[in-house]
Amino acid sequence: MKNNTLKFLIGASISVLLSCSKQADIHRQAETIIARHVVRSTQPPQRIPAKVSVDAPLLGNGFMGVALSGAPEHREFYIARNDFWRLKSAHNESYPAMLGKIEVSVPGLEGASYLVEQHLYNAVTVARFARDGFAVTYRTYVAALDDVAVVEIGMEGKGSLEGNVRLSLPVARKEIVEDLPLDRAFPEQREQSAVDGIHYITRAFEDSVDIPTKAAVALLTEDSPDGRFTLEPGKTVRLVFATSGNFKSDDCLHAAISKVKESATPQRLRQLEDQHREWWKNYWGKSFVSIPDSAVEGHYYLSLYGTASASRDTDFPPGLFGTWITQEQPAWMGDYHLNYNHQAPFYALYSANRIEQATPYYAPLLAFMPRGKYYSEKVTGIPDGIFYPVGIGPLGIETTRWTPQMAKYHWAKDYMENIEDEGMFWGQKSNVSYAVANLSMQFYLTWDREFTQKVYPFVRAAAIFWEKYLVYEDGRYVDYNDAIHEGTIGDKNPLLSLGLIRQTMRTATDMSELLGEDDDRREKWMHIHDHISHYPVFERNGKTVFRYTETGIEWVDGNTLGIQHIYPGGAIGPDSSPELLAVAMNTMQEMQRWLDSNGNNSFFPAAVRIGYNPDTILYHLDRYVKHSFPNGYQMDNPHGVETLSTVPNTVNEMLCMGHQGVTRLFPVWNRSRDASFHQIRVEGAFLISAKLENGEIGNVTVFSEQGKELHLLNPWEGRKLKVKGPDGERQYEGERIRINTGKGATYRLEPVKTDN
Repeated sequence: MKNNTLKFLIGASISVLLSCSKQADIHRQAETIIARHVVRSTQPPQRIPAKVSVDAPLLGNGFMGVALSGAPEHREFYIARNDFWRLKSAHNESYPAMLGKIEVSVPGLEGASYLVEQHLYNAVTVARFARDGFAVTYRTYVAALDDVAVVEIGMEGKGSLEGNVRLSLPVARKEIVEDLPLDRAFPEQREQSAVDGIHYITRAFEDSVDIPTKAAVALLTEDSPDGRFTLEPGKTVRLVFATSGNFKSDDCLHAAISKVKESATPQRLRQLEDQHREWWKNYWGKSFVSIPDSAVEGHYYLSLYGTASASRDTDFPPGLFGTWITQEQPAWMGDYHLNYNHQAPFYALYSANRIEQATPYYAPLLAFMPRGKYYSEKVTGIPDGIFYPVGIGPLGIETTRWTPQMAKYHWAKDYMENIEDEGMFWGQKSNVSYAVANLSMQFYLTWDREFTQKVYPFVRAAAIFWEKYLVYEDGRYVDYNDAIHEGTIGDKNPLLSLGLIRQTMRTATDMSELLGEDDDRREKWMHIHDHISHYPVFERNGKTVFRYTETGIEWVDGNTLGIQHIYPGGAIGPDSSPELLAVAMNTMQEMQRWLDSNGNNSFFPAAVRIGYNPDTILYHLDRYVKHSFPNGYQMDNPHGVETLSTVPNTVNEMLCMGHQGVTRLFPVWNRSRDASFHQIRVEGAFLISAKLENGEIGNVTVFSEQGKELHLLNPWEGRKLKVKGPDGERQYEGERIRINTGKGATYRLEPVKTDN
């Protein structure tokens, strides 16, 4: 008995050691790839403060964000929080707000050279400003596990420099635009003071709002209660600042001050940075890729850095411009726009295995359900469905709700025909099903029952809306009086809606089956899925392409709505009919919307889904990343975090695609170009890793999260496949292989060697 126990303990210990060794090797691989990508800025940002996306270096932890600005002699740290909004259900009265900024002045640096480097792997930003034989360095990070930021300022060379630090509230006409009467002025409460050498500010919106909000910043300049400091060689001046909000603490000012006091000790600072490094190491280890185009690869990781920095607050996902609000009131109120903008930032996170960053997406959708049910019944006469306007905010707020106040403005008259009851719908019925697209992705890529239980009421209500709204005639379901573009009211069978309806019905059916609910509705939902009208087509320049609607608008030269039924609608893929794929290819070639301010994040992955030439995709993707600001945002594009999904999502789909129930390795990739990937997540809740080297696929492993059957396109065409797993070794043959897997089990795949 003792011998058996000893053998078990030895075996368990060896297993743990091997597992730890393997995990350490994965982290080393990730660090080797990602650490070589350092984002450099050699001139101060020009587009900050701004109502739209800025061109500044961005830092954050998914709850608070910092945007860096200013010349060497006058640095500015713009501070915001995901949960600090003005919350009022009224058009142009609700928006994420700037909290404050820290200004660091060192007059002796005027005329110095400028270099800011962002190290993605450890999420630390380093700046160096040099002139006349001396240099000043800044080292900054926002702690991953606490709402605290640390700035360390040092000096190299001879002599000394005087400087000072100032914490300030947003300034009118710079950070707060007050171009009355075009811009509204709203009451707010402010406080600015100091206690025990800690400077603080607070902002609050408590008057004339639906939900009061308040947030605070506290700042401690080490050994300098008045903010003045002297830089000398070998000496470090350290700034520590913290934020908090009323949704995280009953007394957010006290919480911010306490955080600063606790964080300013050497022991706590070491702990903060150790935790910070560990969090980011684990974040990068979740999934990574290696491809030969260094510019595209670098942008891949810059994008995932951006979404990690902006999205972790489960009640307050990032708005249009992420956590980096530098000027009020931001364009489009910086809200959650539901006709693609809110969905797009999250597209890449599912395949990139960053579910923690994707989870905040759906909180505002669920919170708005009572109002969505009201609109469904009041506007369309459907009592059990949901019908959403174009813009919402957190906690059930409606950012585009019409109020009598808006009638005072001459420009608002253009909106009137797009208002139904009090909602701004632009004639579009598809907003709710567009919102389902991301829920569908997370569902099929995780098969997570807990997640499904949370979001199923939303998906169910969306399906019921279409079930009762569509008209069944001549053996097909018809979508009347919809709009594919904002304001094209009265369209019949908009292309996008047709794709999203199919996706909604399939998702609702599979979710209900997993949960054992609504079995009496599944037949109807699948009947709609199978009998919804075909996608309209027409001839353009001698090619058969998709028509934007069956009756109504036929084509638009801008935007990418003509292919969004392909992605994110998921309506077309490698297993679609040759005829449908041919129309899709013609449409993509006619559109050529590789650089577009609305929908690049759909156009690129749609091209992958239909099998577009991989070299062409990478060529345009390379152009795309070189048409970006150093922070990853697109030039000539006012939009913000939505651009961060384009590159990682496209690359992941090219390397490993799980779509239409089939997993494909390197499906749209030039086999002469070496590449590898670790743990790309695909449909069925599988995490796939593989390597392509010298034209041969190898190192294929599959981790089965839920124990579902893997449907795999044989990576080694014409050869038998060997699968090694916990239950032994099995062989398969054929073009398409079905592999039974166990929950939580890992499998290694390789071709069976053949005798020559």
